[in-house]
Amino acid sequence: MVDISDADVIELTLPARVEYIGIARLTVSGIAHRLGLSYDEMEDLKLAVGEACTNAVQHAYDDAQGKLRISCRLHPDRIVIEVADQGKGFSYASLKEKIGPIDTSLDLEDVSEGGLGLYLIHSLMDEVEVHVEAGVVISMTKYLRRDEVASDDRTSPQTEA
Repeated sequence: MVDISDADVIELTLPARVEYIGIARLTVSGIAHRLGLSYDEMEDLKLAVGEACTNAVQHAYDDAQGKLRISCRLHPDRIVIEVADQGKGFSYASLKEKIGPIDTSLDLEDVSEGGLGLYLIHSLMDEVEVHVEAGVVISMTKYLRRDEVASDDRTSPQTEA
């Protein structure tokens, strides 16, 4: 179980429909900006959240109406984003074996669908956990790297005269 005692929590509940995925992406972008993440890190978070939401919209509820819950836990050293649905689950163990980049030696007609979104999420985030119980929860962690050199020229030693 994740310790949330040191975290601010922001939650958003949306209808599980494709037209609302942009709202999830914009929300995460605003939170990432507030945390001071770089443009590239914000784009990574938006893409990962978009993929997780897309997976839920496409696979969780079939034609039934459902909800997506996006939860952002802001810790001093990381952000943990969960995308959860209460739809039908899947066998993550069997899908995990297929997760990976597209095999470029295959003809386009032979490329199997599925697994690429989870591969992207794993590639973009520092930690990813998938829980399948009463629905699916994808938990994605990005660590905040505040000890790097600032990219803002105003704080660079070269600009001091």
